Amino acid sequence: MSARKNGLTYAQAGVDIDAGNALVERIKPAAKRTIRPGTMSGLGGFGALFDLKAAGYDDPILVAATDGVGTKLRIAIDTGNVDTIGIDLVAMCVNDLVCQGAEPLLFLDYFATGKLDVDQAARIIEGIAEGCAQSGCALIGGETAEMPGMYAKDDFDLAGFAVGAMERGSDLPAGVEAGDVLLGLASNGVHSNGYSFVRKVVALSGLGWEAASPFSDGTLGAALLAPTRLYVKQALAAVRAGGVHALAHITGGGLTENLPRVLPEGLGATIDLSSWQLPGVFRWLAETASMEEAELLKTFNCGIGMICVVEAARAEALKALLEAEGESVTVIGTVTEGQGVSYRGQLL
Repeated sequence: MSARKNGLTYAQAGVDIDAGNALVERIKPAAKRTIRPGTMSGLGGFGALFDLKAAGYDDPILVAATDGVGTKLRIAIDTGNVDTIGIDLVAMCVNDLVCQGAEPLLFLDYFATGKLDVDQAARIIEGIAEGCAQSGCALIGGETAEMPGMYAKDDFDLAGFAVGAMERGSDLPAGVEAGDVLLGLASNGVHSNGYSFVRKVVALSGLGWEAASPFSDGTLGAALLAPTRLYVKQALAAVRAGGVHALAHITGGGLTENLPRVLPEGLGATIDLSSWQLPGVFRWLAETASMEEAELLKTFNCGIGMICVVEAARAEALKALLEAEGESVTVIGTVTEGQGVSYRGQLL
């Protein structure tokens, strides 16, 4: 075949296949660290295989979830601190899966950028692998898309896809009734919802990401990038111990909108806001933005990242189990007749 002079290459169009290959090689050790029973294939194939029987399931039901981390990415990009944003990505997917009673088994990521920076991408995906390792699921594949002209310099986007399984008939919620106790598991800050609002509040405050945090040690940017807590292994331990009727992941919509999603028709909940202390980040956001308490409660997790709805007779034992698993647990209320969430006491 004769060569053409001055022929345009894919690299000249802005897509570097060699960089993509280098990234795959660099992240293979991170993905290997997440291998679990059932994993059948490594990175690099056209698809990823997983053996449910090898994972220990006899009659499994599959559960799937997908999510992103929203505009929290903007803070990660602007500060250059991209090492933990992958943990957020995993958490937003697998914390939802466990609310169905499912064990997360495998995870795939989608990473898109205008110009692939191998070091930046590797740090992000190593964070994803860390999230997978902490939640017991295998990072078995993904897609890296280099799309010049679609993203501004240094910008990127992330999406995550998780698949879990449960034995048939073990799905949640199940058996929720009036009198059930609400166990609140502490959050790690804002987690990964409400960051468009957070960024407006930061702009209103006049502070930069490198300014000292007004509510914690370190910089404001670092404080707001605290990764979403992973509740998977702890929640599954509680479910397997018996007495858990439902789990609610407190994401966008806060306590007000997320808890009713796991309550059957005719049942609501009463939450005692004085039962836990509002973390400093939420107090600062509320004070800086002059937020009403009701708005705060339907926007942010307010310090409670997951709620376990448990049988009253099992509440004390399950609280102790979750604390032994490393959780900070508070009895925050009960399931009641009626609908929606009502509050007593005050956060602010």
